[in-house]
Amino acid sequence: MMDTNVMQDASEIVRYDQMGIPLYIQRDRLSDYPDRKALCHWHEDLEFIRILRGQMYYHINGKRILLKKDDCLMVNARQMHYGYSCNRQDCDFICILFHPQLFTGNKLLFQKYIVPIMENQAMEYIYFDGLSSEGRETAALLDQVYFSKEHAAVAYEIEVVGIILALWKRLCERCKAISPETAVQGGSDLSVQKDMVSFIHQHYGEKLSLSDIAASGSICRSKCCIIFKRFLQQSPIDFLNSYRLEVSRGLLKDTADSITQVALACGFNHLSYYSKLFLRSYGCTPSQYRNLHSQ
Repeated sequence: MMDTNVMQDASEIVRYDQMGIPLYIQRDRLSDYPDRKALCHWHEDLEFIRILRGQMYYHINGKRILLKKDDCLMVNARQMHYGYSCNRQDCDFICILFHPQLFTGNKLLFQKYIVPIMENQAMEYIYFDGLSSEGRETAALLDQVYFSKEHAAVAYEIEVVGIILALWKRLCERCKAISPETAVQGGSDLSVQKDMVSFIHQHYGEKLSLSDIAASGSICRSKCCIIFKRFLQQSPIDFLNSYRLEVSRGLLKDTADSITQVALACGFNHLSYYSKLFLRSYGCTPSQYRNLHSQ
């Protein structure tokens, strides 16, 4: 759910399954994430989640949704979101992302059916109850997408795009039923939150204080803490450290830099503090983590 590569605006750069085809289709488990929680992020892709086993909470722009077995969720483009464990339970789920570029071949169809959904500010997400007929049908379509990709039949990408178009028709039907009056409340605070997260993504390697983070959103420190708690359920400094740790994980796996160099590159000035936070989050020391993931 989270990649430490980001664009200039701090939106996530999705690592697609194949270069040139904007599709990401994976089965995942919350237990694969530190503390069974993904980092908050956003991207230009639309995202579908289909719960196979267990349950988890999903936060979207500060709103919390409980997803249970067989439930499905669509998260619209450019929405701040992340999933995390419910009562420390594990959760097995399918995650499917696709970029609107898939549908840009015909400009008229793109403007008529794609843009209205992406630009609908009231359509942050759509929840599909697994007990409803619509939910079961949506889950079946998402299962088909995953099955096609896993078995890699001839031209499976075309089959997947066809299924996604069937899903999109459902979104169009839902879009008509959503009134513009239900648009995102607190949009100004959400924009400020994105600015502050972007600042952290771009300056995590520097010495940062609560005042620095608040200043990036042009707000006071107390307001900064309130907004982070509302949208991310974390303090600004906790989120900063979580992001630094996630970046450091990539450096430990992909570079030969010393542990001290990795810590300094990620903004940790004291190796002991970095090691303490790493152990708390990942259950092992940085050195142990590197050894586990060495080729």
